Amino acid sequence: MPETRRKAAVIGGNRIPFARANGAYARASNLDMLTATLDGLAARFGLAGQRLGEVAGGAVLKHSRDRDLTREAVLGSTLSPYTPAYDVQQACGTGFETVVLVANKIALGQVDSGIAAGVDTASDAPVALNDDLRRVLMALNAAKTVGARLAALRGLRPGQIVPEIPRNAEPRTGLSMGEHAAITALDWQVGREEQDGLTVASHRNLAAAYDRGFFDDLVTPFLGLTRDQNLRPDTSVEKLAKLKPVFGKGEGATMTAGNSTPLTDGASAVLLGSDEWASEHRLPVLAHVVDAETAAVDFVHGHDGLLTAPVYAVPRLLERNGLTLQDFDFYEIHEAFASTVLATLKAWEDPAFAKERLGLDAPLGSIDRSKLNVAGSSLATGHPFAATGGRIVATLAKLLHEKGAPARGLISICAAGGQGVVAILEAAR
Repeated sequence: MPETRRKAAVIGGNRIPFARANGAYARASNLDMLTATLDGLAARFGLAGQRLGEVAGGAVLKHSRDRDLTREAVLGSTLSPYTPAYDVQQACGTGFETVVLVANKIALGQVDSGIAAGVDTASDAPVALNDDLRRVLMALNAAKTVGARLAALRGLRPGQIVPEIPRNAEPRTGLSMGEHAAITALDWQVGREEQDGLTVASHRNLAAAYDRGFFDDLVTPFLGLTRDQNLRPDTSVEKLAKLKPVFGKGEGATMTAGNSTPLTDGASAVLLGSDEWASEHRLPVLAHVVDAETAAVDFVHGHDGLLTAPVYAVPRLLERNGLTLQDFDFYEIHEAFASTVLATLKAWEDPAFAKERLGLDAPLGSIDRSKLNVAGSSLATGHPFAATGGRIVATLAKLLHEKGAPARGLISICAAGGQGVVAILEAAR
């Protein structure tokens, strides 16, 4: 094992265009999308038949048949079948966490190369049996005699045919992510107009990035889509102002379908390696993973919002690396909801919050908004839960490469369960 830690290199990425749920990918499974994404990455970087250190991937919404989803995708792809693979799950932080895991193994010298990936389908979400019916069927399966089987069948009731539909709700509160975000938006007095303004910027930035060819080597067309289906280049604050709130109640309700991410299908992957491995394979190094931090908040019994964990993770990450919030050329803050981004920024700017909750003498301060999500983000692309991390890492790595060293970028991704994952990337020299 190497005596010193090395920084993992981000070599490149690939994703399929993201589709709105029940749209172009309505009949595509997680396995279909992840396999296509890996194949696109392999074709782009000449990986066909190659054995990599590992592939880490995952999905938030999985069928029971997807027990070994990532390994099955590798076996179905052009990658060498001798490439090991495993699944990871940390809600919306899944894809980003796979990047951290693979990067850490590369940094420690345990592997020289790997792929971090994520996929999710809201169109093909698992619909489970009614729990009472499931228990009857389990008892029937365990029965050893005819009498026992008949006894089990006598437990059947007409109401048990109603299936368990997946819900976007926190098990411990019963509230959806949008409902939680609406509470946080109210706490931080995040206004409707500023949410809609952030949304318009996301769509326009993504459209501009597509138009200048930024995504030509990051996105592979799939099932007829060449761009993200949710993209609305012509949206405006005036158009968004006409939408009725869908989260929150009364006059304080500000969150609409426009300034919230839609249910989305899609997959992404990032190729990581050591500098030496990249050089041996004549591949470029776009950026390096400098450091990462995860955090969690007690949104059930405490005073923090469900999606506010990055507010706590970033100060710890900055302190460990001797940086301030202003020491970045790009900020990639996941737009689960426009209000989430704005509440996060307000928290970092608030002196009382800094002192009482973050334990800091002074707030982190403001960021230059012109550096925020400059190639668009989740409000425009959509948000296939586990695929968002890979999309953001590949986007930021290319932005850093374009700007050149010593450019530096900060990533912040909130996740269900009161969790968050953040990281620093820097341009390769």
